[in-house]
Amino acid sequence: MREVKIGNIKIGGANPIVLISGPCVIESEESALFHATEIKKIAARIGIPFIFKSSYDKANRTSVSSYRGPGPEEGLRILKKVKEKTGVPVLSDIHAKEEAKKAAEVLDVIQIPALLSRQTDIITAAAKTGRPVNIKKGQFSSPWEVKYAVEKINSAGNGSVLITERGTSFGYNNLVSDFRSLAIIKEMEVPVIYDASHSVQMPGGLGGRSGGERRFIGPLLCAASAVGADGMFIEVHDSPDKALCDGPNMLALAELEGVLRRAAEISKIARRR
Repeated sequence: MREVKIGNIKIGGANPIVLISGPCVIESEESALFHATEIKKIAARIGIPFIFKSSYDKANRTSVSSYRGPGPEEGLRILKKVKEKTGVPVLSDIHAKEEAKKAAEVLDVIQIPALLSRQTDIITAAAKTGRPVNIKKGQFSSPWEVKYAVEKINSAGNGSVLITERGTSFGYNNLVSDFRSLAIIKEMEVPVIYDASHSVQMPGGLGGRSGGERRFIGPLLCAASAVGADGMFIEVHDSPDKALCDGPNMLALAELEGVLRRAAEISKIARRR
């Protein structure tokens, strides 16, 4: 199993399960710093490595009126401050190849959104920065198709790639998690992250915006940990029902520690076996 190193964090192989977490989108500098600080405390109490995630631009929203975030310039400034103030690595997604170089000056991990996971130019541009790249598996893709995205990263001379499973389209406005996917992707010798938030998303389920069933985040995360996921991806908000983006599939901050403790314990048992 290939290990991916992000700062002092090692992902994959026999290393402990990692947490990637934060609000779906940057709502303000104050919000980003608050969530990063609080999640860091929770992760430290449980003893798991933590990478802060928040998007600076949600360019793939259903409606033109949906909140997208502060944009690249202001968003990267905020993420840089989060790094400086909390000392945790940061991850965010890019939506165009032209963003890659500037984003790499701040981000510790560059993420490719699921809806762009087949776009060769953006994937190779991210890879050429030398930063680790996290590819969200498209909800329209089979797990065995992931190898082609991995090959694109490797073709650019970058061996640091993570694959995140986020559910598969199941009819209209619904996703389903097939945990065989994690096992299949792990056979490619790359670390696998399980996105429990977007796996319970209902794309377009509320008409011009996404719905979701956050009550299933915990059970699905435990299942992924038992299968051997190398990381947990959970979008978190202190008040999800008031969040500006993807509130229905974000976990309440107050519930995070309990969910993480159960999943982390299951992961320890699975990794010993």
